Amino acid sequence: MDRVVHVVDDDTAVRRSLAMLLRSTGHQVETYASAEAILLAAEDAPLAQGCIVLDVRMPGMDGLSLMEVLSRREIHLPVVIVTGHGDIPLAVRAMRAGALDFVEKPYAEERILGAVGSALSSLREVDRRKQLGLQAQAKVGALSPREREVLAALVEGKANKVIGFELGISPRTVEVHRANLMEKLGVRSLPEAVRIGLAGGIGQPA
Repeated sequence: MDRVVHVVDDDTAVRRSLAMLLRSTGHQVETYASAEAILLAAEDAPLAQGCIVLDVRMPGMDGLSLMEVLSRREIHLPVVIVTGHGDIPLAVRAMRAGALDFVEKPYAEERILGAVGSALSSLREVDRRKQLGLQAQAKVGALSPREREVLAALVEGKANKVIGFELGISPRTVEVHRANLMEKLGVRSLPEAVRIGLAGGIGQPA
């Protein structure tokens, strides 16, 4: 899947040169002259998956305020903050608000490319975790109601005797359900079953 680097910077020369650098290294790029511009674009159509390279100090809405608005709108793309020397405290605040990295101007090409690469890699990791979560949900969904109850108790660290007492069944029956659910989950060990249970939503608030 192609990813897009969204460059938000009010400095036309910086915006163009960064876009040229990123395109020369194979990245797809969209540029915006202000925070308001990217928000307007996001209203017209969902922003393409990728990352945001964001100047922290711009006329009008600054980078930190933009991050807050994007978060409220549930637009969750990894952010790389670009900052001047005097704006480092603001950049640190942005990182506390969720920015992945900040790059100080003037930056070396390899520094900004490395930050963008890390941001896109983090997005791929999110995709991977999401896919694993969907797979785990499907496996958990294939369990019987009783097997899900046993798995939920195992996730809580309860012993077979305790599970049997709470569910009103014998420890031997618990062992049978435990063996069946592990077979359905495709695992051989209890830690693997617990991991899939957690990824599949077992033990989490509805």
